[in-house]
Amino acid sequence: MREFYPPDQSCKPLKTSLVGVKSASEHNDELKLAAAARNAGGEISPYQPRPPLLPRLSSRSGSIEETVRTRRLKNSQESLSDPTETGSSTDSLREDQTVPPPDRFVFSGDATVKNSQDSSIRPRSAATTGSPVFRDRGSSLSEYERRPRSQQSDPTDHRERSAKLRLSPVQPTGPLPALERSFASATLRAANRIDRDCLDYAVLAREKLGERLHRNLSDSRLLENMGSDSASVNSMRSTYSVLSPIRPQDVRNRSFLEGSVLGSGALLGAEELDRYFPDRRVGVYIATWNMQGEKGLPTNLDDLLLPTDSEFAQDFYIIGVQEGCPDRREWETRLQETLGPYYVMLYAASHGVLYLTVFVRRDLIWFCSEVEHATVTTRIISQIKTKGAVGIAFTFFGTSFLFITSHFTSGDAKVYERILDYNKIVEALALPKGLPDTNPYRSTPSDVTTRFDQVFWFGDFNFRLSKDRADVEMMMNRTGDGDKSLLLEHDQLSKEMKDGSIFKGFQEAPIHFYPTYKFDIGCDIYDTTSKQRTPSYTDRILFRNRQTDDIKVVKYTSCSNIKTSDHRPVIGVFQVKLRPGRDNIPLGAGQFDRGLYLEGIRRRITRELKRREAMKNQSSSTICTIS
Repeated sequence: MREFYPPDQSCKPLKTSLVGVKSASEHNDELKLAAAARNAGGEISPYQPRPPLLPRLSSRSGSIEETVRTRRLKNSQESLSDPTETGSSTDSLREDQTVPPPDRFVFSGDATVKNSQDSSIRPRSAATTGSPVFRDRGSSLSEYERRPRSQQSDPTDHRERSAKLRLSPVQPTGPLPALERSFASATLRAANRIDRDCLDYAVLAREKLGERLHRNLSDSRLLENMGSDSASVNSMRSTYSVLSPIRPQDVRNRSFLEGSVLGSGALLGAEELDRYFPDRRVGVYIATWNMQGEKGLPTNLDDLLLPTDSEFAQDFYIIGVQEGCPDRREWETRLQETLGPYYVMLYAASHGVLYLTVFVRRDLIWFCSEVEHATVTTRIISQIKTKGAVGIAFTFFGTSFLFITSHFTSGDAKVYERILDYNKIVEALALPKGLPDTNPYRSTPSDVTTRFDQVFWFGDFNFRLSKDRADVEMMMNRTGDGDKSLLLEHDQLSKEMKDGSIFKGFQEAPIHFYPTYKFDIGCDIYDTTSKQRTPSYTDRILFRNRQTDDIKVVKYTSCSNIKTSDHRPVIGVFQVKLRPGRDNIPLGAGQFDRGLYLEGIRRRITRELKRREAMKNQSSSTICTIS
């Protein structure tokens, strides 16, 4: 039952029920009368009641109620299977080319449209109701719909029209905005922010295909504001990678242990060097310490290797020990425990109680060559290995390094014997063995230090101050923490270096620390024994380079917090110039002491757990009392 509301609100609703079934001819007559009324009297009010639609007669005999139920079931099934209802939005924009059979009519608003399958009234689209979106798009409406209602013809003249209104594709009114690569929402950008280990993606995406950008991976400023969706990240990863692409021809011609002789694209070449070191300088940390053979090691070596006044840790850590502890393996484990998982032990060598250990950042080990070492004893009896030297040599990229730690003859007046020790070491130290000389034109067979680009020589040289103890103490009090040039005027090593009799071509950074020998163990007081030894600068770090200004001194000082020996450790931090190399050297293939690494990390974790447990017990045992 339907209700119609005429314009006069005082009238009651007109109720029309399906009491009988009219014939098709009677129904058509009523339609013609309604059309004639419109033509004669103009537009009919939209509230004028209209005759209801007649149900389609079923071929089978039955009541009106059965016919209505059958129709409703059929309409619900058609709405589910109708492709225009379940299809895509593109399909809904296509024009219906089906010509319905002229059997029935459907009223839609003021227009009468032929229906081919069902009698359900489809609501008028936004185009026919004057929606603002389609207000200016007259081309989307048919010619019949654009006419005023007074000019619309009789519905019987439009039997060929489609049963459903369809919209033509909507064209944009202006140019579309340019698409960006990062088209995800802010939340998605934050959720898919590129990891900082892949920092080259942001910059390489802006470069032309095939070009390379050499950027330090530790520069976290490259991706500060960059975000991208997961699809673009995967796309960039497939095109741009942190690893350099390898061509099949390179795989055929190159051994990755020995490399090729080609300079272009070499593993140790300029591209990789600029990638890891944009300024082409590597940080080197050197520590030398005479341990006096003590069995007990310091409880904490952080002050020795990781001083608090340093902003950054260095790339290489080289530790030389004279009169080392009896358990060398324990010493190396303690070093690994202190440096932690960022570093691995590249190599370790010893000569009696002389220990030399080299640690390198774990991600730089692939650019190191095979490591070689040699030893020299300066004792008359070679079995006594308390005095002498041990050297370690390797190549990093295209720069060759030599590190020597030594212990010279002791005694205040034995300057000549110490010069002899030096001469014997530079002549007898057999390095390099298999490594190629990076600059053979500047090498001499009689001096090992001339066969390497960068040389560091450190240890207990045992050179003293040629003054009485009272005079030395007076000068120490006068100089304070400032310049120590007044003391160094009496330094035996400085005098011999100026004369050119020892350490030819070597340099030393300015000294601003107090003498490192000889202390009473456990305190900052110089020797109080009966010998009353004069304080001296016995522990030194010297360096030599083939090119001027290749080595820059960052720090040169002593470590006054470690007091388990009568010597204070001396540390030096340097920035060393690097040069690209060619893959004509035997690479180390990433070898390091894995067993030592695991043991050091295990101890580090155990120590941290114990510290946390102690803090927990301390906080839980605290009792507050109110008196």
